Amino acid sequence: MANAVTGAPLRGGATRELAIRAAGVSLTEYFVTDRAKWLWRFRLDQMAADPGRARWMARQAVVGDRSLVLGHAGFHGPPDGVGMVEIGYAIAPEFRRRGYARSTVAELLRRAATEPAVTTVRATIAPDNVASLATISGFGFVEVGEQWDEEDGREIVFEVPARPAPPA
Repeated sequence: MANAVTGAPLRGGATRELAIRAAGVSLTEYFVTDRAKWLWRFRLDQMAADPGRARWMARQAVVGDRSLVLGHAGFHGPPDGVGMVEIGYAIAPEFRRRGYARSTVAELLRRAATEPAVTTVRATIAPDNVASLATISGFGFVEVGEQWDEEDGREIVFEVPARPAPPA
């Protein structure tokens, strides 16, 4: 994962070519869709309001061996009062079903495990998002409830400890 993409899709009119120049890596059209631009604006506003959040946010990108950004990943913010962080990730449609999302989740879990303040990792997924449900399977996530997200609607809430429990 690399950190090169923060804000780049919004600079200079948000065309793919201008975003590529700003980011310094190759981006797919996925990074200049309305949904992607909404996310970048949302995260940049959060970081502007609290710069300490920046290292946790969706500033990281999954980069393939050709320096092509295949997607983005990060946490929704720093750990909350009980040490929970929520992961977020997306892979450009033309690169899905190749294991990139699973690799991204593995990297996010690895990163969370290295942060002493993090005790729990959360993933929230729409019940009809079969691909994301399959992506988190095998990582130990347990369904703990559901919530309503104003942007995404109904979501199932999954959590996993940030670090495995020591053997008994």
